[in-house]
Amino acid sequence: MTNSAGLSELDNRELIAFRIGRQEFCINVMMVREIRGWAGATMLPRSPRYVKGVINLRGAVLPIVDLAVRLGLPGNEPTARNVIIVVQIGHQQIGLLVDAVSDILTANDAEIQTSPDLSSDLVKNFVKGLLPVEGRMISLIGLDNVLPAGELEAA
Repeated sequence: MTNSAGLSELDNRELIAFRIGRQEFCINVMMVREIRGWAGATMLPRSPRYVKGVINLRGAVLPIVDLAVRLGLPGNEPTARNVIIVVQIGHQQIGLLVDAVSDILTANDAEIQTSPDLSSDLVKNFVKGLLPVEGRMISLIGLDNVLPAGELEAA
């Protein structure tokens, strides 16, 4: 059984942690297909601001989402230091543009704390919990709302 963050209800799970600016986030490692360096993307006309464009991934068109912009954070122009995390969401693969991948974490349900009720709707759509690690708080994000349903199918 899985929950809304795409995680199984088993006690231990592996999460991949990454940075966007000064903030740290993590996602279920089982959703990750590969991690690759930034490659220039081809812009698509009239695409949402958070879609950086598309790249060719072994013959398939892969939409690239600037996760900073999608999460409501300031975006930057990508450089060779940025990373694309290729994830599987349903039947669609998308690339998530982040600043850097930092760690693989193991966590269980008891360690993941709920987001405070003060959160905005944008935060509630993405942040599924908070994971305290060595004095830091890492936001566990669910990828089910990264691309709205119509845009996911169109991508």
